[in-house]
Amino acid sequence: MTNFTPFDAADYLDNEETIAAYLTAALEDPDPDAFLVAVKTVARARGMTQLAKDSGLGRESLYKALSPGAKPRYETVMKVVRALGVNLHAEIRHT
Repeated sequence: MTNFTPFDAADYLDNEETIAAYLTAALEDPDPDAFLVAVKTVARARGMTQLAKDSGLGRESLYKALSPGAKPRYETVMKVVRALGVNLHAEIRHT
C-alpha cells in the first residue's frame, strides 16, 4: 500500500513570482470562491496570525472571510490583499 502526503499548495508558495502566478490563475477562474481560496492559501503560506495583524482583522474574521461561499466585503478583500503585499490590476483581454 502506498501512502501519499496530502497536497497543500501553501507548501509551494515560497516566492513572490509563484504567489503572483497562483493568484492570477485564481482570478481567471470563473468560480468566485477560487480567488478566496487562493488568497487563504497564500495567507496560510505567509502566516495567518501575521496577516491578521497586518490587515487589522481578527484571525477568526479572516478565516471566515476567506472561506468558500463567504461573501466578504470589497474593503475586507482589499485589506487582506494589501497586507499580503499584492497589487491587483486590470488588463484588456485580447480575443
